[in-house]
Amino acid sequence: MPDKDNKLIADILEVFRNSPDRRYKSEQIEDILRMHGASAFKRVVQALAVLEGESKITLTNKNEFKMASPETVVEGVFKGNDKGFGFVRYDEVDPDAFIAKSNTMYAVNGDTVEVKITKPSNPWIDKGPEGEIVKIVERALTKAVGEFHAYSDAQVEKTGHYGYVQSHEKKIASYMIFISDKGLHPQIGDMVQVSIDEYPNVKHPQSMEGTALEIIGNKNDPGVDIMSIVVDNDINPEFPSEVLKEAESIPDHVLESDRVGRHDLTKNMVITIDGDDSKDFDDAVGLDMLPNGNFHLEVDIADVTHYVKEGSPLDQEAYARGTSTYLVDRVIPMLPFRLSNGICSLNPGEDRLALTCEMEIDHQGNVIKHEIYPSVIQSKYRMTYNNVNQILDGDEELTEEYSPVVPMLKQMAELHEILFNKRHERGAIDFEETEAQIIVDENGKPIDIKLRERGTSEKMIESFMLAANETVAEHYNVKHVPFLYRVHEKPDEEKVKNFFEFAAAMGVQVKGNLKEITPKMFQNVLQSVVGTPEEQVVTIMLLRSLQQARYSDEPLGHFGLAAKYYTHFTSPIRRYPDLTVHRMIHSYAENGFTEDEQKKWANKLDDIAQHTSSRERISINAERAVDDLKKTEYMADQVGNTFDAVVSSVTSFGMFIQLDNTVEGLIHISNMKDDYYEFDEKSMSMHGRGTGKIFKVGQPIQVKLIRADVEHRQIDFERVLTPEEQEQADKSEAEFKKKRSMQHGRGRGGHGRHNDSKNGHGNNKNSHNNKRRGKYERR
Repeated sequence: MPDKDNKLIADILEVFRNSPDRRYKSEQIEDILRMHGASAFKRVVQALAVLEGESKITLTNKNEFKMASPETVVEGVFKGNDKGFGFVRYDEVDPDAFIAKSNTMYAVNGDTVEVKITKPSNPWIDKGPEGEIVKIVERALTKAVGEFHAYSDAQVEKTGHYGYVQSHEKKIASYMIFISDKGLHPQIGDMVQVSIDEYPNVKHPQSMEGTALEIIGNKNDPGVDIMSIVVDNDINPEFPSEVLKEAESIPDHVLESDRVGRHDLTKNMVITIDGDDSKDFDDAVGLDMLPNGNFHLEVDIADVTHYVKEGSPLDQEAYARGTSTYLVDRVIPMLPFRLSNGICSLNPGEDRLALTCEMEIDHQGNVIKHEIYPSVIQSKYRMTYNNVNQILDGDEELTEEYSPVVPMLKQMAELHEILFNKRHERGAIDFEETEAQIIVDENGKPIDIKLRERGTSEKMIESFMLAANETVAEHYNVKHVPFLYRVHEKPDEEKVKNFFEFAAAMGVQVKGNLKEITPKMFQNVLQSVVGTPEEQVVTIMLLRSLQQARYSDEPLGHFGLAAKYYTHFTSPIRRYPDLTVHRMIHSYAENGFTEDEQKKWANKLDDIAQHTSSRERISINAERAVDDLKKTEYMADQVGNTFDAVVSSVTSFGMFIQLDNTVEGLIHISNMKDDYYEFDEKSMSMHGRGTGKIFKVGQPIQVKLIRADVEHRQIDFERVLTPEEQEQADKSEAEFKKKRSMQHGRGRGGHGRHNDSKNGHGNNKNSHNNKRRGKYERR
């Protein structure tokens, strides 16, 4: 269909959208669009027929047209903007519905709402639907953490409020949460957790009322900034007394009665390999060669379920937490330290209870035989990644110190290479995203940001844990019994299309059928950019196109690993799903695969999967927020400095850029002062209208830090200009001021340099993973 006809269809649909209750004859549409004559009439009639065929409009019995069913009511989640308007996501495919400020019903970001669609989408001009919220189904915000602002005695007496709390989280920072004089009495500057007792309404649209539940501490005290994020994410930093009491009652050594029914592997040469500062050792590994030339790999995982009994206070608390949370200066564990660093940790020289996955692996990486059973083990060495890497690189002093295990370590490196190649051949997506280690002093102040490099030892342990997880998952899948899986579904078709279009724009040839997406296709793209300046950006964009891994009682496979079966078996100290998998292994072994046994687990697993997936996301959000906080704090002392960077994302409101140390910030479009810039969504690039300059993802750029807002975790940069560009910027700014004065305060529109209708902080930022969370499933 010609472009002019598409434009006509779009224009006619806008007529109906703007007056969804009105009825129009074709002649009226002609008049509104100022189109006359036989030719125009024919085009209008054809366009109306297209809209009717698309069910956008309907024909009444009076030969009039009207908007088709504009008052559809849908349910979704409200995403609010700090300017008052918002969007509601209600469908995986359809675009989000725009909600004007006057139609939000005072919903708060994250609320589940019902929306009446008042204006359907107009796909001919890529315009999404509009609606109004008619019901708030469920409140997302029941508690909040913020800074306390005190009222004077006169204000307290007049209002009945002791003061108000204001969150540092951008999405709700515009609300004042008034607290009653009857609750706790914080001091000015305290970070406080409050319950939300009354939400925004007609009387107070920009405020809420609540009760002070907990005073975390003054915002300037060391550690309070991190604990505020922890509490705000519903992560409990302390264990209830009954949980600690139960933990204290557990023996700190293996009893003789604990050994009954277990394989005694205490003589086997097994070791732990972890980070320098690790204290909770989930896994130990051992390797020897069989007479037939195959590898015999032993993976021993701490048998936490022996001590954490189902339904006990310890178990209930572990379930509530779902996972340990690893922050820059502390760990908030899933289990009390007495267990996580004590009897459940595979400490060297100590007998420990374990679940063992024993595998015979051939030189093609196939698991020929396997066995899964309870055991008693004793780790012979506590090795670190750094030391093992140095040994494998030939360090003579360390080779001498650890001489009894050096041959085994070299065989492990050989087996890792085989396992890695097998995963690669089947299409597992292999990439190394840069991860940052934030170094803080004793007061929690960041003093350095170092890049983590994964050597052979880290990758080796990853390979062994992946092999064990796959083996356990397949073992129970072929038994056709209920089981808990770690799944990573195929990515959304639209996101895949966008990624491959982006890759093509970067000059990367994409091989394969886009209608039959395979991990190998992504792998090929990554391989083609290894070692190039584009590698990091292509990796970032690939990550954004993938689904989020989660837990499920259905074996949906793991796309990123190109694995048909996958579970989490290897970290029960810090992940509740792993603890559940261990519990199932014991239960099936003791009770058999009876109908009652299967029914028991079938009734539990979906709830466990959903809850632990949710808790994992909460934990990751807290870890990222703390990292962003400390990165912003680190940069706060460097305002005015210039840096080499790369454009990591381009949006309508500016460009996100990333420094070499992984710090990311925004060059807002209002700070691009050398020209009037416009966003090209298709190529994800920014175009200067006057100079013709183009900025796109992956492009190197030199920037100057102009703001580091620690409170809101926001970093702003501007591009370093040449003298010629600075002259152009001054001229452009003068022209803009002149135009603005001529407009006499009229609103600014368009997608140009000064359009700040969207403030993009955090909207499209690439999120790095925490040090203990591999990009797919490292441990």
